[in-house]
Amino acid sequence: MTQHDVIIVGGGPVGMGLAIDLGQRGLRVAVVERHVAPQPIPKGQNLTQRTLENIDAWGCEPELRAARVVPRGVANGGLVTYGALLSDYHYDWFPREKVQPFYGQALDRLPQYETERVLRARAARIDIIDTFYGWFFDGLSQDGDGVTIEIAEHRGDGRRVLRAAFAVGCDGSRSATRDAAGITQSLSDHDRRMALLVFRSPELHRLLGERYAERSFYNAISPELDGYWLFLGRVDLGREWFFHAPVPEGTTEETFDAAGFLHKAVGHPFDLEITHTGFWDLRVALADTYRKGRVFIAGDAAHSHPPYGGYGINTGFEDARNLGWKLTAALQGWAGERLLDSFDAERRPVFASTARDFIERFIKEDRAFLARYSPEKDEEAFRKAWFARPEGASEIVAFEPHYEGSPIVAGSGHPGARGDHRFEARPGHHLAPRSLSDGRTTYDALGSGFTLLAFDRPGLAGEMTAAAAELSVPLTVVTDSYADERLDYAAHAILVRPDGFVAWVGDDIENPGAILAMAVGREV
Repeated sequence: MTQHDVIIVGGGPVGMGLAIDLGQRGLRVAVVERHVAPQPIPKGQNLTQRTLENIDAWGCEPELRAARVVPRGVANGGLVTYGALLSDYHYDWFPREKVQPFYGQALDRLPQYETERVLRARAARIDIIDTFYGWFFDGLSQDGDGVTIEIAEHRGDGRRVLRAAFAVGCDGSRSATRDAAGITQSLSDHDRRMALLVFRSPELHRLLGERYAERSFYNAISPELDGYWLFLGRVDLGREWFFHAPVPEGTTEETFDAAGFLHKAVGHPFDLEITHTGFWDLRVALADTYRKGRVFIAGDAAHSHPPYGGYGINTGFEDARNLGWKLTAALQGWAGERLLDSFDAERRPVFASTARDFIERFIKEDRAFLARYSPEKDEEAFRKAWFARPEGASEIVAFEPHYEGSPIVAGSGHPGARGDHRFEARPGHHLAPRSLSDGRTTYDALGSGFTLLAFDRPGLAGEMTAAAAELSVPLTVVTDSYADERLDYAAHAILVRPDGFVAWVGDDIENPGAILAMAVGREV
């Protein structure tokens, strides 16, 4: 029986990201993944600025950017059209570049299988990560000291037993780990069967290029879709595409005229070669807890939703970054009893808000708009209402996941996905980068553990360092003057967590030890 600190079931992007996070922190990790190589189905393409911060923290940001398929200069945002994709009615949607100043990395775009290759290569360079590619989860049991995982060869007769202090299921929306741990989930079923097509067509690239400036994806809405989208995305520039759309219940690959469906969706016939046809059920699913004893779930195993706005892979990466430092703290002995429970307390409300306040709201708003307006009924009223629709810029600014009111964050509030981007340092919120006197930014200066930014507070820096040593909490201290861009933080002192979120802000601390104890889940 092999002993590890953490066993991760599922070696997709979330599982590999978590494995790297833990391995870099000195924990011995096992990753169990059914597929020997990443599966070549394009999904999870749009990677946000925050996700690239996480990739950077995992030591492979240059490699990921080098794997980009779509050339730079093609907008990461999209276009919404009415009726067919080649339409006289269209507007820009989700220009994520608008929030760039609030992050330390720029966004990027590439297929999930390329992201997985980069993460697998990074994990292979960390000796204490053991990968079991070609093996699948076949049962678990847990006790007060750890978790036992049974695994079996996907294409063979081999069986093994792994043992670790904790296990994390990152094995997708049909998670066997979640089910075996006894974690239930709540479903919001929209009763829609969806098709996923992958195809090649240089001619479609030409048709769209003649009508629009180049975009990464194109959405169409129309009355018969009842608020749902036709979604067309680029895999590369000029050749390969993927396409999601609602189809009648009971549709199968044998009964589906995929080429005819695509021609109607685009509004013009074109040459194409279909390379993949699949189907899935559109629904929002949220686990009722993200933890059962020593077993955690993350990514699609914890939450899943329709591919609206590129939230899925980015939300999963944030799960990994949130959980990684907390498991490390527990295993290295500097966590309090409340720290591991804070993973559920922070991440589950954020996804619930993402689903409610963004994804499902988009569907309802489009449904209401289509019920009220159409160019067939009143073209003038339709045109006025259509071109007055928001371009997604307000939604980009408003999508700001935060942990206000978390048990390990100072202050009150409730964690959620709706907020606003500011340079002001606020407990529970992501820290925006500001310049330092030495030419770096605060993003550049953050350590792998906690970081104290102390501006014109040299005495506080010493007090916090002493408190961190007493509690065995890893701490980096950054001192500077309270001037220039640092004034934007509106505080002389900021305690930043290992995941880049603010735990506490203020001007002076009467009891540094109490602040640190709160931030790592100890009783104060």
